[in-house]
Amino acid sequence: MHEFAVEEITIFMSGVSSGRDAAARAFGTAGFKIAQIKDKTPVPHNGCRPKKPRRV
Repeated sequence: MHEFAVEEITIFMSGVSSGRDAAARAFGTAGFKIAQIKDKTPVPHNGCRPKKPRRV
């Protein structure tokens, strides 16, 4: 990235895992200025109707 003279970056993250923070820290220690960190984790807005429970 340094060969393209990129100084500021915006990080888009999705999902929940321990690697999210490590990835953001790695960009910071590599010398990039982090302009924004955006969370793009999909959140359902009620979604599909669940299956009815099985009666035995």
